[in-house]
Amino acid sequence: MGATGATGGATLQSLAALGVPARALSRDPHRLTAALDHRTRALVEPVTADAADPDSLRAAFRGARQLFLTMANGPQQVEHELRAVDLAVASGVEHIVKISAPAAEPDSPVAVSRGHHRVEQHLRATGITATVLRPYAFMQKLLLLAPGVTAAGTILGAMGTAPCNYIDCRDIGDVAASVLTRPEQAGGTYELTGGRAYSHPELAALLGSLLGRPVRSVDLPPAQLHAHLVQRAGMPDWLAAHVVEIQRLAVDRPERPDDAAARLVGRAPRTLEAFLREHLDRFH
Repeated sequence: MGATGATGGATLQSLAALGVPARALSRDPHRLTAALDHRTRALVEPVTADAADPDSLRAAFRGARQLFLTMANGPQQVEHELRAVDLAVASGVEHIVKISAPAAEPDSPVAVSRGHHRVEQHLRATGITATVLRPYAFMQKLLLLAPGVTAAGTILGAMGTAPCNYIDCRDIGDVAASVLTRPEQAGGTYELTGGRAYSHPELAALLGSLLGRPVRSVDLPPAQLHAHLVQRAGMPDWLAAHVVEIQRLAVDRPERPDDAAARLVGRAPRTLEAFLREHLDRFH
């Protein structure tokens, strides 16, 4: 569920690499199918379903043993995920793997993380096997910095020199595929990061060295960053607030890499340098 998203799509690719068939839920299954490579398409059963439509979810869950649950952050995310959990359990699903977030606590300073905590607690209360994956910042989201780097050679933020954990969505997909296919890994709560954390100044220096030109990190007061994201980047207010909250969390709780991803998949996670090299054309 969430098959067209970054982690959902990566998980489909990872399952296909293992030869594992999957049912992929989407409001637009034709668009989903078009986005899949040939190998993955052969193993995926696209199904029309909408998180707001209980009947479509019941039909989609019928006959499934496990559910990978990931949904985009948004005002209705908690409502939709709680419904999906309940309908999956009622349909006989035996194991749910949920994509959550760091600091998923009842009093978290990040509103989205408080919502994830509610879903995590509800999921555990069902009594079925539940695996919770808490990835940190997606490397893929760094591509949103490309226009600022291209136009002005700057990275804007509100983290100062605080380190931030990044992870490639493809590594999240590999972890999800592993816990879905290896029962001994199911049932845990795993923090997922890359191999090292980077501050914004370190990120700017790395990107500058790869581009061969200066890239600088500009630190803004949180309110100013929020205003920029709304007025210049066109973000909805709630999303801009979420971005600022996540950055301030890194300041308040200095981040350090976790080895869970490496332990689960048996290899080191992809590096930030390798990811940036792969997408360097976006920053020119």
